[in-house]
Amino acid sequence: MNNNTEVTAPFKQPEQLYAAVDLGSNSFHMVIVRVSAGSVQIIGKVKQKVRLAAGLDENMQLDQDSLDRGWKCLEMFAERLQDIPLSNIKVVGTATLRLATNADVFVKKAQKILHHKLDVIDGKEEARQIYLGVAYTSANQGNTLVIDIGGASTEVIVGNDMTPIHLESLNMGCVTFKERYFIGGEITASNFEQAISAAKLELAPVKNDFIHFNWLQCLGASGTPQAITEILVTQGISDSIRLDYLYNLQQQCIDCGSLDLLSIEGLTESRRAIFPSGLAILIALFEELSIQEMQISGGALREGLIYGMLDNMQQNDRRLQTLEQNIEHFHIEANHADRVKNLSINLFKQVQRQLDIGSIDSEAILIAAAMLHEIGLHIDYKQHHLHGAYILSYLPMIGYTKQQQSGVKALVQSHRQGIDLSLFDAYHTDVRHTLLILLRILRLACILSIRRKDKVLAKYKLEVSDEKWVLTFPAGWLKSHPLIDAELANEKWQQHKVGWVLECL
Repeated sequence: MNNNTEVTAPFKQPEQLYAAVDLGSNSFHMVIVRVSAGSVQIIGKVKQKVRLAAGLDENMQLDQDSLDRGWKCLEMFAERLQDIPLSNIKVVGTATLRLATNADVFVKKAQKILHHKLDVIDGKEEARQIYLGVAYTSANQGNTLVIDIGGASTEVIVGNDMTPIHLESLNMGCVTFKERYFIGGEITASNFEQAISAAKLELAPVKNDFIHFNWLQCLGASGTPQAITEILVTQGISDSIRLDYLYNLQQQCIDCGSLDLLSIEGLTESRRAIFPSGLAILIALFEELSIQEMQISGGALREGLIYGMLDNMQQNDRRLQTLEQNIEHFHIEANHADRVKNLSINLFKQVQRQLDIGSIDSEAILIAAAMLHEIGLHIDYKQHHLHGAYILSYLPMIGYTKQQQSGVKALVQSHRQGIDLSLFDAYHTDVRHTLLILLRILRLACILSIRRKDKVLAKYKLEVSDEKWVLTFPAGWLKSHPLIDAELANEKWQQHKVGWVLECL
């Protein structure tokens, strides 16, 4: 039955709306979500560049212009918040309101405008909420380092799954560093060096604490890392953030000479003024904490506030919840999705024993691609792999990093018909190597499950050696299953065209 019909309306649960408002040093943010059947759906986001930190004078007082900008923004937020129960709203202020000596002036009027309490949270609490927002939206593997560069502070946290273990809020941000080290909008090597050195000095007392935790992955939350990822994608680079990329961007900034002339492909106008200062802080973090690569998380402070109000929600496996919700939403045949997943895992385990697959959480990417490989059927059968890639380009996937989502999309787009290796050219060499192995596994799993029935397939063995893969069945089995035999023959030809060898015996 169509859930949108008037007949079912009386039996629906009442709509539950929640809102989180984050009064940051650079921007004010408001996010509104709807909760239904255990699913959290964002239905509204508002972001205003208030640049509150830019209004701090030498006495740490907010000037009248910055106060007025903040209050004007809140008047807009207040109208939308009228429709949400007060108990479902959380409003917090961060670094600039912690620092400002006249913060009480701003807070008093802000509360009147919003008709809601405004909590100015301390740095440790901000770091904790940021970590929870990242943890709820990005599945962690072991100890994880989380970094959020704000307008006036930078939060650095190490945690494991939903538990923050060690956290710090450092007195450095992209707005305050812009005012301090890129005076008059001038961008020089000397300005960069001063900003990087200042950030390292701020990090010095705590850096060993984070290094000793031996974290396994690093996630960047919004802001500067997000801007850098957008630049890399625009420039045709599908990769994690690496130090070499940061050095290259630093030189591009220096070559432009000033903020007014700053022009980097993929850099949005809204980030331009604070990009060099945020970049300098990130370079210092990479160098001091020996970060090899950073991926982008799916959430930060606002998500932490939202999920903190939903303490009754079960979020133990965000990835599984994401897959199950999308299987239901896009009417994917669940049994077949599970069948392809199980075949893919079986093939993956056999390959893993023989090849170095890599360390980008390969199995999680493969499982997601296997379970969602038919998502494009929601549009049409013809070219459904392309339709699937289109859907996955815009689909939020809670529990997966941006790079992992990109990998899932590439696999779904390539799971049938001809193989276009150029789709994987933008990835880093190691990531590309891994994704191509996963692609070969997924394509075989789809063929071996073509009859869409369990217990049809005989036991098989997969032997791999670099580009040559040999799939062996019991004697006479392929001859007695001409459909699968024909499909494997076609796959052998498709792989041959890209320089791979597949033998089926």
